[in-house]
Amino acid sequence: MNIKSIQQWFSRAGELVNEFYNAPYRSAIARAKRDEDDLFMMLVFSEMMGVPNPASYYTLELQPLMLERFHDWHQRMGMEHSPLDHFRCC
Repeated sequence: MNIKSIQQWFSRAGELVNEFYNAPYRSAIARAKRDEDDLFMMLVFSEMMGVPNPASYYTLELQPLMLERFHDWHQRMGMEHSPLDHFRCC
């Protein structure tokens, strides 16, 4: 065995150990990320839903980027249809 193959073996073993260590936490991390994204989505669209938002000037430019995920978000929040009067996504 040469040095290159030993390095590749250790590199692959390190990746496997990393996956083994992170596997139990993957769902918790995904859930936390989804909750954070939901909160951010609420911040971006809160002014449109009638909730005062002091950062609406800064979040207004993010709305076009977030519209793609808006349908999934409002259904996950328990709203059957879009809560926005002027925006129908379903």
